[in-house]
Amino acid sequence: MNRAGNDAGVGVATVSDPDPPDTEPRARLGAELRRLRDLAGISGRDLAQRIGISQSKLSRIEKGNAVPSIPQVLDWAREADASPETLRVLRLLTEAAHSEVDTWRSALATRRHLQDEVRERESAADVVSTFQPSVVPGLLQTAEYARRVFATFQLPYAKDDLAAALAARLDRQLALYDSDRRYEFLITEAALRLRPGPHRVLLGQLDRISSLSTLDNVSIGVIPNDIEATTTVPHGFVIYDTGDDETLVSLELIDASRLVRAPEEIELYRRCWELLGRMALFGDAAREFLAGLAVEIRGSAGD
Repeated sequence: MNRAGNDAGVGVATVSDPDPPDTEPRARLGAELRRLRDLAGISGRDLAQRIGISQSKLSRIEKGNAVPSIPQVLDWAREADASPETLRVLRLLTEAAHSEVDTWRSALATRRHLQDEVRERESAADVVSTFQPSVVPGLLQTAEYARRVFATFQLPYAKDDLAAALAARLDRQLALYDSDRRYEFLITEAALRLRPGPHRVLLGQLDRISSLSTLDNVSIGVIPNDIEATTTVPHGFVIYDTGDDETLVSLELIDASRLVRAPEEIELYRRCWELLGRMALFGDAAREFLAGLAVEIRGSAGD
C-alpha cells in the first residue's frame, strides 16, 4: 500500500490507494485506521474510550486481526477529523473486509492446504455450527472418506500435498473431544448418501457419525429428503460463534471461499440455521435414521 503522507488540509487526514493487489482488506483497513489515528495524534487508549471499544479490540483492529463495524469506523473517522473522501474509502474497505473472497487457485498457490487456517477459526470460536447439503462435514469424516473427497477437489492435490491435507484434517478432529467447545452439525440426507468410494466407505462413515453424535458437546441433526421444507439453502456454511462481534461465517464455493463478518449478514445465516434445525432429526431419532440408511445401503451394495 502507498503510505505517503497525503494531507488534504491541516488536521484532515486522507487515505490514498484503497485497493493494492496483495493485501487482505482487513489488513488494509487496519493499517489506514492506524495511520489516521497517528496523524490525528490520538493515543490508542484515548480513541478506544471515545468510540466505545476496548483498547485490546482497537489494537486487534489496527493489526488486521479484527474487523470493526461500519458505525465504529465512522466514529473513528470523525474523531480523527477525516475528510469526506477518506470516509468514502474507509467505508469501501470496511465493506470489503466484512466479506472476503479468496479463490482456491490463489489460496493454494502459496499453501499446501488450508486446514490450518480452518483450525484457527475453530479454535477461536465457542460454538462451531456447520450446515452441509452435499457432503459429510470435514470434522466428521473418516480418514478414507476424507482422502477420497480430497481426491475429487476441483484443483487436484499433488500426492504429498494430499497426504498433508488429510493428516491436518484428521488432526483438526481431535478438537471434537474438547468439552469446552460445542460443535453443531446439520446434514441433509443427500449429503449422507454421497458415496465417494465403495459402499463400505460410506457405511463406515455413517457409523462414525452415529458414534460422534453421542458426545455431550456435539449435536448432529440429519434432514430427511421427505421432510416438509421450512427453508432452502443452496450451499453449505459454517458459523464460528465467538459470542461477540468477531463472529464470522465461512462459505465454500466452487471457485473460492468467502468469509462474512457483517453482523446483518451473519444474522441471515443464524436465521437459516434456525429454520434448517426445525427440519432435522436429533439424538436417538437421528441415529435410527442413520441405521436405517445403512441397512438400505448394505442391501444395495455390490462391492
